[in-house]
Amino acid sequence: MPHKKGGFLRKKIFVLDTNVLLHDPRSLFAFEDNEIVIPFSVIEEIDNQKKRQDEIGRNARTTSQELDRLRGKGRLSEGIDLPSGGRIKIELNHRWSGESLPAGMDSSKHDNRILSVAHYLHHSEKRQVYLVTKDLNLRIMADVLGIPAQDFFNDKVDYARLYSGIEEWHTSGDLIKTFYREGSVKVDESLDARPNQCIIMRNGSSQSALARFYRGHLHNLAHGDSSNFGIRARNKEQRFALEMLLNDTIKVVTMIGRAGTGKTLLALAVGLEKVVEQKSYARLLITRPVIPIGNDLGYLPGSKEEKLRPWMQPIYDNMEFLFSNNAQPSKLVNHLIDTDVLEMEALTYIRGRSIPRQFIICDEAQNLSPHMIKTLITRVGEGTKIVFTGDPEQIDHPYLDASSNGLSHLVERLKEEEIAGHVTLVKGERSQVAEMGARLL
Repeated sequence: MPHKKGGFLRKKIFVLDTNVLLHDPRSLFAFEDNEIVIPFSVIEEIDNQKKRQDEIGRNARTTSQELDRLRGKGRLSEGIDLPSGGRIKIELNHRWSGESLPAGMDSSKHDNRILSVAHYLHHSEKRQVYLVTKDLNLRIMADVLGIPAQDFFNDKVDYARLYSGIEEWHTSGDLIKTFYREGSVKVDESLDARPNQCIIMRNGSSQSALARFYRGHLHNLAHGDSSNFGIRARNKEQRFALEMLLNDTIKVVTMIGRAGTGKTLLALAVGLEKVVEQKSYARLLITRPVIPIGNDLGYLPGSKEEKLRPWMQPIYDNMEFLFSNNAQPSKLVNHLIDTDVLEMEALTYIRGRSIPRQFIICDEAQNLSPHMIKTLITRVGEGTKIVFTGDPEQIDHPYLDASSNGLSHLVERLKEEEIAGHVTLVKGERSQVAEMGARLL
């Protein structure tokens, strides 16, 4: 926020790095009534990214379009007023400002040119100047040079306090007995729960019950003990997960858990149960982000399916495990694909589609930005259910972390919605070795 000094309102200056705009083009309008400065080298970097056929390319083009729209109001090099009361300016100055900058710094590097602009403004302006970047190393370099630097916080959540979807509630033994007898009980304001929140009812250590909160009532789990393609819940969190996955009135399910907690396997088992056995949905659509963890699909040989196979191998492994009673599980998976019952798609091709009456699973969703999550969830058509799984503590994307990734963002944004549900899985069930590794390493 602006601060007062000497009786005058002093607005801050925020110098934006390229990765902030490529992460969220709307960041141009996220700094209230302060001044935004974009170094000219940032425009050059955005121009280099505009032809990419992925989220980064789309964000580069969106940023260019926004700047071109603003250009119609005046010269960007002189500054243009924003609707929020702030100003935006493209800074051409890349000169090393002052003798404090190390002589060995390469002035041809984009990061160093951005640092030069921030350093110049920091020493020439009588206002607070901040470099805003999602690049950790650039923030470190700025700190060494005495330039205040920070991450872009507009889409961050407090991961340490992230909504878990599960809460313990201590109540009377009589209420628990009534709950078991009638299948549901009305609760008072002593239980401050959210729609579809999973509740562990306890009376000391002698009595307990598992329930789902909905519209002032606690309901017994209707699906927690079900078997889906031979998969049953092994712990209470997995029972809660099955309750969310099998309830067709819950249209969006998010599941967070470390490796081996069963989030992907449970989602696949229920997806197959709903599509193949119950025929509640026309198709099982599975997608995973591929861009943040390697080259785009175009760098791999073969058809789209052949290109996609390396990225989807963990899904194939889980599917073959579910079909392990069959003599040739891989052929059964291929048969489902050939008959259009099962589809595996890259997020690259999701944009622009409308997907009705399908069961969608987005695995490894922690590698998606909030914008990518929005792109996917807005593709959902009538009669479709979508499930997001991931572990925010294992992120491959260079500019996302546990607090800024799309999955954490989605959990917090949807926690008050009646058609959404969330479960955090905590106990590893893959094997003793996997549980030990996830816990200790």
